[in-house]
Amino acid sequence: MPITKSATKAQRQSIKRKARNLKRKNAVKDIQKKFQRLLTTQKLEEAKAMLPQLTKAIDKAVKAKVLKKNTGARKKSRASRLASPRPSL
Repeated sequence: MPITKSATKAQRQSIKRKARNLKRKNAVKDIQKKFQRLLTTQKLEEAKAMLPQLTKAIDKAVKAKVLKKNTGARKKSRASRLASPRPSL
């Protein structure tokens, strides 16, 4: 329980920020799950169409510092690699 006025305000701000960060993080997770579902059901064209949405959500999360820069880059790289057609050997 905060005692001072400034501690009370800091607690309010912390709760608001946590909610905002969770919303962004969950948006990325939801889009990633949809993307993965499309890939597992062999709907490659729909997955390719969803890739810009996923990239946009990741970029927004990185910009808001919800995800670290390298984590965002890694997630985007893996998603684009999965969406691209694999050469047959």
